[in-house]
Amino acid sequence: MFAFTRCFCLKKAKQHPGYEDPTTLASETPFTVNEVEALYDLFKKLSSSIIDDGFIHKEEFQLALFRNRSKQNLFADRVFDLFDIKHNGVIEFGEFVRSLSIFHPNSPSEDKMEFAFKLYDLRQTGYIEHEELTEMVSAILNESDLEISEDVVESIVDKTMAEADLKGDGKIDKEEWKEFVARNPSILRNMTLPYLKQITLAFPSFVLNSEVQDSDIVA
Repeated sequence: MFAFTRCFCLKKAKQHPGYEDPTTLASETPFTVNEVEALYDLFKKLSSSIIDDGFIHKEEFQLALFRNRSKQNLFADRVFDLFDIKHNGVIEFGEFVRSLSIFHPNSPSEDKMEFAFKLYDLRQTGYIEHEELTEMVSAILNESDLEISEDVVESIVDKTMAEADLKGDGKIDKEEWKEFVARNPSILRNMTLPYLKQITLAFPSFVLNSEVQDSDIVA
């Protein structure tokens, strides 16, 4: 009995700071317990790629997205900030699972819509303004290595504002955003990662990638 207890305690002691019980996380997300455990294997790999402290730092997050920890990109910064729910500069395991669950095929469209809105709401004012939209569209195009002129970017943004800003006040609020996305469902295409539905303990090491095409950009 003593040996069993000692083994259990040692095993528990090896868990990283910020670790949360897979059963709890599975009850709060579309993931099963086995899938959460598989995500923990992935989390451990990402969180030890540069600093082995049980947290995903921004450099490690960028390394996972771009295979380059020094590449600065507004898109990566915003996604990291949204994953960092506690706003303490690192991503804990629970935050990782809860945030990643938004991209699950079975996650509600409303959650995907809300995440996408926050992604564009750079100043966190509750509105998406013309300048914010321009910055994010440019960042997404830059991240996807699509070379498009500033005039084309401006055209995309102007077209989006004209269609989404129903009140004509120069900004997009959450209700306008919901109506805009409802008319343009392809906007949420990159908010669903199909392989999240197929995670198993035998295949935990998928790589987070964002494949952006012209049709997926807000337009």
